[in-house]
Amino acid sequence: MKATQTTVRRRLFVALIIGTFLFIALIIRLGFVQIWLGPELSGKAEDSWRRNIPFAAKRGEILDRNGVQLAYNISSPTVMAIPAQIKDAKSVAAQLASTLQLNEEALLKQITQRQLIVRIQPGGRKITQEKAQEIRSLNLPGIVVAEDNKRYYPFGQLAAHILGFTGIDNQGLTGIELKYDKPLTGLGGSISFLADAAGRQMPNSTDAYVKPRDGMNLQLTVDSHIQSVLERELDQAMVKYQAEHAIAIVMDPNNGEILAMGGRPGYDPGSFREFPKESYDRNLPIWMTYEPGSTFKIITLAAALEEKKVNLNESFYDPGYIEVAGARLRCWKRGGHGSETFLQVVENSCNPGFVVMGQRLGKEKLFDYISKFGFGTKTGIDLGGEENGIMFKMSRVGPVELATTAFGQGVSVTPIQQITAVSAAINGGKLFKPFVARGWYQPGSSQMIDQVQPELVRQVISEATSKQVRETLESVVANGTGRNAFIEGYRVGGKTGTAQKVVNGRYSATDHIVSFIGFAPADDPKIVVYAAVDNPQGLQFGGLIAAPLVKSIMEDTLRYMQVPERKDQMEKKYVYGDTRLVEVPNVIGMSITDIYENLNSNFLLAKSGVGSYVVNQVPKAGAKLEQGSTIRIYLSETAPPPQVSN
Repeated sequence: MKATQTTVRRRLFVALIIGTFLFIALIIRLGFVQIWLGPELSGKAEDSWRRNIPFAAKRGEILDRNGVQLAYNISSPTVMAIPAQIKDAKSVAAQLASTLQLNEEALLKQITQRQLIVRIQPGGRKITQEKAQEIRSLNLPGIVVAEDNKRYYPFGQLAAHILGFTGIDNQGLTGIELKYDKPLTGLGGSISFLADAAGRQMPNSTDAYVKPRDGMNLQLTVDSHIQSVLERELDQAMVKYQAEHAIAIVMDPNNGEILAMGGRPGYDPGSFREFPKESYDRNLPIWMTYEPGSTFKIITLAAALEEKKVNLNESFYDPGYIEVAGARLRCWKRGGHGSETFLQVVENSCNPGFVVMGQRLGKEKLFDYISKFGFGTKTGIDLGGEENGIMFKMSRVGPVELATTAFGQGVSVTPIQQITAVSAAINGGKLFKPFVARGWYQPGSSQMIDQVQPELVRQVISEATSKQVRETLESVVANGTGRNAFIEGYRVGGKTGTAQKVVNGRYSATDHIVSFIGFAPADDPKIVVYAAVDNPQGLQFGGLIAAPLVKSIMEDTLRYMQVPERKDQMEKKYVYGDTRLVEVPNVIGMSITDIYENLNSNFLLAKSGVGSYVVNQVPKAGAKLEQGSTIRIYLSETAPPPQVSN
C-alpha cells in the first residue's frame, strides 16, 4: 500500500525533530566535554604522556638524647636510562661501562630493555658525586643522573642493634630503622617530562619538578657517651674472657628509658653484609633467652617481703642443701653457710634459703608475682625480634619446680625482662614499659612535635617493700657476693647470677652464663645496669666477671651524669684476697722522715724535685686508693706556709 503524501511529510517532520534533538544533544555534550571536562581530560592525557624520574626523599635522621647524629643520609646519585631516547646504544653502553667499571654486554642489555625507565644496577646505584659529575659531562642522550641518597652511620658499630640498617632503596630492614620506617621515609619527589608512545620526549615540552618531602627526625632515649662506655666494656670482656656472647643494658629505672644497650658479637650497619647473619639479625638483649640464675632471686625476695612471709633478721641454718620431694637441691657453697639470718641468705645468695622463701609463698603467689613483674610475656619495647621467655605451666609446677624457680633455675627469661623487672623492684614498685624512641622533630626544625611518654604498666609492690629490697641489695654489694661492684663514694645495690647452660637437654657442668644487675644510688636509683657474659673461660662466677663489668659501666656513667658522691654509704666488708681502699693522708708540709712514719706502708712514693719538704701531692688528701697505690710528692728545700683550714 502506497503511503500518502501527508504521511510522508509527517515522517520527515518527525525525523527532522529527532535529528535536531540529537544534534543539539551532541552540541551540548561536546560543549560539556570541552568546557567542563576539558581540563580534567587534558590533565589525564598529559599524565598518560608524562614519564617520571624519581627523586628520593631524604630519610629522617636518628639522634641520641643530646642531639648527636647516629644515622643520617648523604647524597648518593643513581644513574638511570630512558631506552627510547638512546640513539646509539652500543656507544652509550661502551662509555658508561668504562666510567662505571661494568660489563659492557650486560649494560647493553639493560639499556635496550623495552621499558620506560631503567635503573643501571648494581654499579649505577648510589655512586659518588665525582662519578656522577663524570657521567653528566659525557652528555649521553637518554642517560639521566637522578638525585638519590644512602644511609650513613658515623660511629660505625655504635648502637648497631638498636639502630638497625636500611636496604638499597633506603627501606628499614631491622631495628629502629624498621620499627619506624614509615615516618622516617618521607614522600618521594620526581622530575617528569612528556613523551610519545615510543617514549621519545615531545618537542617544546617542559619538565615538571615535584619536591620530595623529607622524613621526620627521630630522637632516641640512648645516650651515645654511655653507649660507648657500655660497648667498650663489652669488647674488653669478650677479649679477656673469650666468651661466646656478652650483653649489657643501662636503663633509667624511673621511667623505662633505655640509656644504652648492646651485645657482642657486633656489626657495622653501614656494611652489614660483611658480617655473619647471626651478628645482625639477633638483638641479643631482647632476643636471647636463658635461665637467669641468682639475679632472679630479687623477684622471690620482693614477693616474700611484700607478702610478709620472711623477716630479714630471722635465723636460718644452711647445711649446704635442702631436701624437696626426694630431691636434694644444693647450695653453691659446698658445706653450706651454716647459721645465718635471711639478710645473710640474700648477701650470700644461699639457694636453700630462697627455696624456703618460695615454699612460704606457695606456687600460686610466687608465679603470680613473677607474672606481675613481666616475666613470660614480651615487655613491648619498641624494637622487633623480642622473645617471651619460658615459664612453667601452673599444672606442671610441683614442689621441686617451685623450689628451683625460687632461685632462678628451670625458667627462661630475656635480659630486657630482667632489667625491667628489677627496675620495678627498686624504683618504688612501678613496672614501666621499656622504650628507645624519645620524640619526633620536623626536618630542619629544633622543636619536638611529638614526645613519647613513659608508660606505667602496673604497680607490683609497695614503696615500703621496694625500700627494703634496695637496702638489702645494697648490703649484698657491701657485704656479700656483689663486693666487686662496690664503688667508693656511691651507694650501690645489686645481685650476682651464675646459671648452668643446658647442653643437649642436660645441665652442663662446665658451661655457664654469669650475670650481675646493679643500681645506684641505692637509696634513690638513677640508673640500673645489667650485664651477662655467656660461657667465659676460666672461673665462671657472676661476682668475679659480671660484677666488675657492671662496676666499670656504672662508675663512668655516674660521673658522666654528675651524680654527686655520698659519705653515707655502707662500709665494704673485706675478705681474703680483696684489695683494701685506704684514705690518702695530707703530707704537704711534712719532711721526708715524717712521711715514711705516717704512711704506714699503705702507699708507695714517687718523688719529683729536690729538697726535704713536701709542697704538693697527687692525689690530694682525702681520696681513697687501693692499698699499695702510688702517691707522687713534690719536694722543695723550704717548707710551705701553714695550710689554713676553712
